Amino acid sequence: MNADLSGAKWFKSSRSTATKECVEVTFLDGGMVGVRDSKNPTGPALVFTPGEWSAFTASVNDSEFERP
Repeated sequence: MNADLSGAKWFKSSRSTATKECVEVTFLDGGMVGVRDSKNPTGPALVFTPGEWSAFTASVNDSEFERP
């Protein structure tokens, strides 16, 4: 999926540390959400539909990605 990210305003979680090992997120037109690696801001970004983003964040909140 192609999205225009040229004017995106990227941000990190308020829980991010100064180690620069985190992701950045941007909210795009149409409810789309962009995600990129903060260590590589000019690199590729993933773009999620509103439904995909909702499913992902719900899974995070439900601890579905916790290591055993």
